[in-house]
Amino acid sequence: MKKRSIFLMAATATLYFNNAYAQETPQDSIKTSSIDQIVITGNSGPKKKIESSTAISTFTAKEIQKQNPISAAALLQRVPGFAVETSGGEVGNNLFARGIPSAGAYEFVQVQEDGLPVFEDGALQFANADNFFRVDNTVSRLEALRGGSGSIYANNSPGGLINFISKEGSNDFKGTAKLETSTYGLMRTDMNVGGALVKDKLFFNVGGFYRTDNGIRKTGFRANNGGQIRMNLKYVFDKGYAKVYYKKLDDRNTFYLPIPLLQDGDKLKEFPGFDANYGTYSYRGVSQLNIPQVGGGFFKRDLENGIHPKVDVVGAEFKYDLGNNFSVLNKTRYTNINMEYTGIFPAGAPKLASDFAKDMGMSNYQYSLAGDGPIVNPQYVQKLGFWAIDKQMNNFVNDLQFNYKFDKGNITAGFYKSNWKSHQYWNWSNILTTASDKPHLLNLVNPSMNQGSTGYSKTYNGVIDMSFLIRDSQIQGSLNDLYLNLDYNITDALSVNGGMRYSRDYYKGYGVNTTTGNLNNSGLTIDGIYSFTTTTADDKMAVLGNMYKYWNYDINKVSYTLAANYKLNKGNAVYARFSHGFRSPNEEAYYNNMSDLSAIKAVDTNQLEVGYKYYSRTFDIGIIPFYSTLKNLSFTDVFSDGTSENKFANTTNFGVEIEGYTRLFNNILEVTFNGTIQNPKYKDFVGKNADGTTFDYDGNTVRRMPKFYFNISPAVNITKEWRAYVSMNYYGKRFQNEGNTDDNVLPSFTEVGAGMSYQLGKIRFAVDGTNIFNTIGITEGDPRSQTAAGTNIRMARPIMGAAARASITLDF
Repeated sequence: MKKRSIFLMAATATLYFNNAYAQETPQDSIKTSSIDQIVITGNSGPKKKIESSTAISTFTAKEIQKQNPISAAALLQRVPGFAVETSGGEVGNNLFARGIPSAGAYEFVQVQEDGLPVFEDGALQFANADNFFRVDNTVSRLEALRGGSGSIYANNSPGGLINFISKEGSNDFKGTAKLETSTYGLMRTDMNVGGALVKDKLFFNVGGFYRTDNGIRKTGFRANNGGQIRMNLKYVFDKGYAKVYYKKLDDRNTFYLPIPLLQDGDKLKEFPGFDANYGTYSYRGVSQLNIPQVGGGFFKRDLENGIHPKVDVVGAEFKYDLGNNFSVLNKTRYTNINMEYTGIFPAGAPKLASDFAKDMGMSNYQYSLAGDGPIVNPQYVQKLGFWAIDKQMNNFVNDLQFNYKFDKGNITAGFYKSNWKSHQYWNWSNILTTASDKPHLLNLVNPSMNQGSTGYSKTYNGVIDMSFLIRDSQIQGSLNDLYLNLDYNITDALSVNGGMRYSRDYYKGYGVNTTTGNLNNSGLTIDGIYSFTTTTADDKMAVLGNMYKYWNYDINKVSYTLAANYKLNKGNAVYARFSHGFRSPNEEAYYNNMSDLSAIKAVDTNQLEVGYKYYSRTFDIGIIPFYSTLKNLSFTDVFSDGTSENKFANTTNFGVEIEGYTRLFNNILEVTFNGTIQNPKYKDFVGKNADGTTFDYDGNTVRRMPKFYFNISPAVNITKEWRAYVSMNYYGKRFQNEGNTDDNVLPSFTEVGAGMSYQLGKIRFAVDGTNIFNTIGITEGDPRSQTAAGTNIRMARPIMGAAARASITLDF
C-alpha cells in the first residue's frame, strides 16, 4: 500500500515536470475577493454577499478550475454545512445539509442550473440529482445556499439551494480549451467559447466535454465514457433581454458500492483478497446478465453501461422592464431523461463457503467457476445483487416573477408551475461470486445428486436468484406555488427580509402487482441438455401482473422566513434569520404506503440561524451558528431483498458553520477553510420494527452524520507563475445505524490532496493528486445490510485510492 502511494506521488511529479516550461505571467489568486461579490441565489435580485441575510458560499470559474474537482460532489465538499459522501464515483453521491438525514441523494436541497431545477425532485429512487449534471468549463460560477430562504425560492429545499450559473457571451470573443490525462487512463477534452454575433445585441456561448477513463477502482472496462454539450443565445434590447439554451448529456458512469472490510478495534482494515482503495465488485467478469423470463423472452443487461442518462434540456429566459419601477422575469425549461441504471449491490457480507451452502440447505456441496469452469474451494463467497433499473423522466417548469423597486427596497411576487413524471422498471437478480476484488461467477451444486435430478444446482451460470424482483411504478407531480418576498432598507446599515411561499402540490402514481413463477415447463434448458427443474435459481422469479394500485397525495403548505441584516461597516455585517419549510414525502414512502397514505406526512423543518461576516481584500470569515428541528422524517432505505425500511422520526440539530479565506505575506500564502460542528439527534424516535420488535432511538446521534468535518487548503505562490497547494478533508466519526451500536461505527478519516500549476502566458499546466496517502476513508456503510452477525466483517464504501491527473488549459 505504501509503495503504491509513493509511486503515485512520483507519477504526479513526473507528469508535472514533463510539461512545465517557463514564461512570466502572474497567476490569478485561487479566491476572488468576496467584499464586492454579487449573489442572486435565494435573493429577489442581485445583492452583495455582505448585504444578503443568507449563508451562501460562492465559487467562480477560476476557483473551480484551480480546485479541479473530480465530480460535482467533490466541489460541494468545500461548502460548510454540507456533509458530502463522494465514494460513489463521478455520480450517484449523497449530500446531507445541516445534519438532515435521509436515505441519500440530494433529498433536502435543490440542485439548479441558472435558477431552475436540474430535475424537480433530486432524490427519486436511483435518480440522484448529480446523475443529470456535470461540472465543466461552461459553468461561470456556483452559489451554494444553506437553509435560509431556500424554501421560498424552490420546492423541497429546506436544506438549501445549489445553483450552477452558466457562462454567457460578451462583446469580447473568449474561449477555454483543456486537455486532461491521469494515472487511471483518463482522456478528457473540455471546450468553451463565447462572444457576440451582433455587438451589444446578440451573444452566444457554447461548450462541453468528452471524457473516457478506466476508473480509479479497477473494473476491467471503461468505467466512465461520454460527455455533454451546452449552448445559449442571448439577445439584449433596451428594456431587457431574451435567452434560449440547450443541453445534451449522454454519459456512462460506473457506480461504486460497499465492499468487505474487517473491523479492528476502532479501525476498518482490508478484507483478505480485496484492495480497499482500488478494488470493486463491479468487475468485467460479472458484467453480463442474460436471463430468460417467465412467459418468454430474455432480460439482458451490461454492467459496463453503469449509470447511463441521456438528458435533453431546452429552455428560455425573458426579462422586461415594464416601466414605473416594475419588471417581469420568466424562466421556462423542459427536461427529458432516459436513464439506464445498472449496479452491483452486495446482498450482505461475504460468508464462509461452508456456511453459505449450509444456509442453502446443502450438507454436500461443490463450487465451480461458472461457464464449465474448474471445481474450486473458495474460503468465502459473496452474494451480489445485479440491479437493473430503467427510468423515463420528464419535467416542464415555468417560473414567472414580477418585481417592484422603491426607494427603500423591492417586492417580488411569483408563480411557479412544475409538471413532472417518472416511470421506472426494475429487474433484479442475485449472483454468486468469489469474495474478491476481481470476482468470478460461481456455480453451486450437490455432488451427491445426479446432474439431471430436481434441485441438483442452486445456480444458473452463476445466477442464484433469477429476476427475483420486478417493479413497475410511476410517480407524477403537479406543483402550483405562489411566493412573495420583501426586502426593505430601514437605514443604510439595517435591512430586513421577509418571504413566504404557498404550495398547492399534487402527487399521484401507481404500482403494478407481481406474482411468482418458474421456468420448469418453459421448454428451455440450463445447458442445452437439462431442464430448469434441475436448478432452484428460477424457483421464485417475479412476474408482472395486471393489477394496478393507484394513489393520490396532496400538499397544502406554507413556507415562510424572516431575517435582518446589519452592516457594522463596509466589511462587517451580522444577520439573523428564522425559516420554516417542508419536504414532501419521497418516492419510496409513497410506494410503501400506497394502501394507506395517512401513514406518511410532509417533513416540516424549522431553522434559526445567526451569522457574522467579515470581508476584505485579503481576509474573509463567516461564522454561522444554527439550530434546526425536523418532524416526520422518513427512512426508506431499499434493502437487498427489495423491501425497504418504513420508519418516521423527528430530529434536532445545533451547529456552527465556519468559512474563511486569507492571503498572507504579500499574497505568497493563501489559505481557504470551511468547517462544521454539529450535534444532530433523534427526538421521540420509538416504535416497532417490521418483525414486531420494539426500538427506542430517542437521543441517539443521527445516522451517517459526522459531528465535525472540515476542509483546509493552503496554497503557496512560489513565483508569479508557479503555484502549489495542499488540501485536507477531515470527516468525523459516524454511526451507520439509528441504534448507534459499536459494530456500526464509521471511523473518522483524513484525506489529503496536493497539486501544482504553472502559468505560461495564456497556457496553464497543472497536476492534481487526490488521496495521495491512500487513506482508507469510509463515507458510508451498507444501508441495505448493515452488519454480519458474529463476525468482524463490515460492508462499507471507501473513498477512491490515490490518483493523479495532469492538464493543459488554454485561455484565448
